[in-house]
Amino acid sequence: MAKVTIFGATGNVGTFAAHTISEIPHVHEVLLVGRKGREGLLCGIAQDMKDSFAARGNSTEINWTTETPDIQGSDIVVCTAGTGRRPGQDRLDLALGNARVVASMSRDVGTYADDAIILMVTNPVDIMTSVALEYSGLDPSHVFGLGTHLDSMRLKSLIASLFKVHVSEVHTRIIGEHGDSMVPLWSATTIGGIQISNLPAFSQLPVAEMIEAVMGSGESIIRNKGATVFGPGEAIATLVRTVLANENRILTVSAYVMSEVHDIGNVCIGVPARINRNGVFPVPIRIDSQEVVQFRASVEKVRGITAGLLAALQEENV
Repeated sequence: MAKVTIFGATGNVGTFAAHTISEIPHVHEVLLVGRKGREGLLCGIAQDMKDSFAARGNSTEINWTTETPDIQGSDIVVCTAGTGRRPGQDRLDLALGNARVVASMSRDVGTYADDAIILMVTNPVDIMTSVALEYSGLDPSHVFGLGTHLDSMRLKSLIASLFKVHVSEVHTRIIGEHGDSMVPLWSATTIGGIQISNLPAFSQLPVAEMIEAVMGSGESIIRNKGATVFGPGEAIATLVRTVLANENRILTVSAYVMSEVHDIGNVCIGVPARINRNGVFPVPIRIDSQEVVQFRASVEKVRGITAGLLAALQEENV
């Protein structure tokens, strides 16, 4: 049985993620962590969740704290803390402010819960995953981010809709940055086990429009309802369950990649990775030549921003 800790638990994503995670059979405790001054809100969220547990017959323990030493014994630490995007704001605009929060949180994890696995959700997620890796001191296999997992699910849903098949028949991935330089892997996309390029309907597929829809999905939701909540929350729970159940699933997440994709790497970015109770392990793959070019450009973009951000944190003596 596992203890899952959520930093940023008073935010929309953190609160919903806590509720979905509480349904995982392997979880015996969910710990909500918030800032000092938020005690009343944390208490209220915990009380409300306890009522929902009673209604569904769930015995999961729900606790809250503003004291970081309480994270001791955590198996997974989910970080949703930081400032969310506003309409029209790029994920990268959030970088420095959120990096200060993530650096502090990660240092605390390295101090009080160094056996834990960190799941980073805070945007820009690829860069924040690198910050968490740097400041926690944990092994790279124990630090990963939501990355392009949700983007891949969004593309999967679009393909299923256009081909009029059940989503379980579609297997596809988006790698690279969780952002404008993301790379759809059409070379690794199948429907019912058939390579998508071998299906005559593929030539009529509005590929560019589909990728634009995936890229703009978060912005559209934020514009219409203020925040993305349900999609990220369910995706977070999927990743937590994959770890705790030792499922060995291959999912596309932000992980530290060295040379697994055409010898391109040395950065935290979205790649296929095998996920189990021991952590997250990027899978060596070979992709289409044009996809290699796009992935290399995405890596260089993220690597450059990451290096600049880490240097800025060092200058501030964070």
